[in-house]
Amino acid sequence: ACDLIRQNREAFHAWNLELVPGRAPEALQALPAPDAVFIGGSGGAMDAIVQAALEKNPHARLCISAIALETVQAALTALSTRDVPATVTQLTRILELCRQYQVRTYLLGNGSNTLFSDAGFGGAVICLTGLNSRFSMQAQPDGSTKVLAPAGMMLSALCNTAQKESLAGLEFAFGIPGTVGGAVYMNAGAYGGEIKDVLTAVTFLDENLHLQTLPVQELQLGYRTSIFERCSWCILEAEFTLHPGDAQEIHTAMQEYMRRRKEKQPLEYPSAGSTFKRPVGQFAGKLIEDCGLRGFRVGGAAISEKHCGFVVNLGNATCADVVSLTEQVRQIVLEKTGCTLEREIRVVE
Repeated sequence: ACDLIRQNREAFHAWNLELVPGRAPEALQALPAPDAVFIGGSGGAMDAIVQAALEKNPHARLCISAIALETVQAALTALSTRDVPATVTQLTRILELCRQYQVRTYLLGNGSNTLFSDAGFGGAVICLTGLNSRFSMQAQPDGSTKVLAPAGMMLSALCNTAQKESLAGLEFAFGIPGTVGGAVYMNAGAYGGEIKDVLTAVTFLDENLHLQTLPVQELQLGYRTSIFERCSWCILEAEFTLHPGDAQEIHTAMQEYMRRRKEKQPLEYPSAGSTFKRPVGQFAGKLIEDCGLRGFRVGGAAISEKHCGFVVNLGNATCADVVSLTEQVRQIVLEKTGCTLEREIRVVE
């Protein structure tokens, strides 16, 4: 804090929270945005005061005494339930702080195909669904439309928007329960379509937290994989090229794909989606069924009776249950068919 003051004496503002706990939080709105917050005591209004300070300046330094630490942690937990980060600036600052204090990070979209270890995650899980405001569409000379979608936007919301604008190309993705960023990360696909079919470029933060944009040809997109799996980059927005279509025909196609999902997939149970990647020339669900594993169960986790390509939670399943089940299934399928199944769901430890 002293270094901050020396660097910019005239512009530096600090809140000393030992002096203001008795003041109503709304009275703090008249104070200038703080560069640093000195927290030495505790009190019933402390959480509101910390929130007020960080709302005025998300980059404020927190200087916390041991007696106030528990109260401040509660305030930060309350803040974490909101859509933060909501801007690239906030995200960059969070990542900078995590690096500064050597805190592990995990970037999460909707978490649709993600399982966390029962022991939890020793670090900061940064949910990117708040990055959902930078959306734009621009007509192109060739009649197509360039669509810029933020990473935190739900993929189905993007599909609905495209349909309302009579833009075709994303029908296959309707019903995939993930974000735009997550869909790009794993090159999501269904019913013969993949994200790479309509994607043209991606903007991201690189390993040095610098903004970069790469065309689709340089993203190493393959079956449920991309360059982002192998690099510590953070997807910010995706550029798609969509083409004119009939809004009613697009809507009909989307509803047909959704009907198929409901008919064939066990949507009535919690799951992390399709459990195994499709082997070349095979179908994981068919291999599992042929090995007599329909309904096979470990703890609360089971191979779906409706679709053997899904592991569902029948009640109180743990991550360990799912991992044990998938490993046993992989071993049995390998022994009986010679085919090695690869998990599509992601286990974070």
